[in-house]
Amino acid sequence: MRSRDTVICYGRAVLDLADELLDAYADVFSAPPWNEDEETIRQFAVRLQSDTRRAGFRTVFAQSEAGIDGFATAWITPPAFPADRGYGQVAAQLGPDRVRDLLTGALEIDELAVRPYARGRGTGRALLAEITADAPDRRAWLLTSRLATDTVATYRRLGWHEAEARPGTATGVIVFLSPEHPGR
Repeated sequence: MRSRDTVICYGRAVLDLADELLDAYADVFSAPPWNEDEETIRQFAVRLQSDTRRAGFRTVFAQSEAGIDGFATAWITPPAFPADRGYGQVAAQLGPDRVRDLLTGALEIDELAVRPYARGRGTGRALLAEITADAPDRRAWLLTSRLATDTVATYRRLGWHEAEARPGTATGVIVFLSPEHPGR
């Protein structure tokens, strides 16, 4: 299987691959600019267990002879916009009306991880295309750190558009809307 070949799993079926996904996650997010420690990496496995219960949860992964080259996870953002993790920063930047109009009910890309050896081969592009293929009304979004300059440049190169923060509200995250998102 070439690294561009992708497989999509819905719901809890992905838990059969939890160890392989955790290994890929650690490979990607323990390195700069993320520098996640062992506990934060372990928390991904814990989150994956609960995330699989979210409405519309899906995972897509790319696999080769080397194993899982990369993966993405996503779900439908609920109408009651969460307040944990980075959601508070997103809400502060966009305000409640734009959060409702742009993000709730849309496909939320939670994780996108491509191992270093699989970068520059279209793996991330393929993962994003597959996971967003059936996004409700072409509405998908993700957020990333402003400090991850290579990641930010990649999303822009792939046609994702930054949802501009309200004046004076920019935080450490950037919200990106998918290339065909009607609110871009």
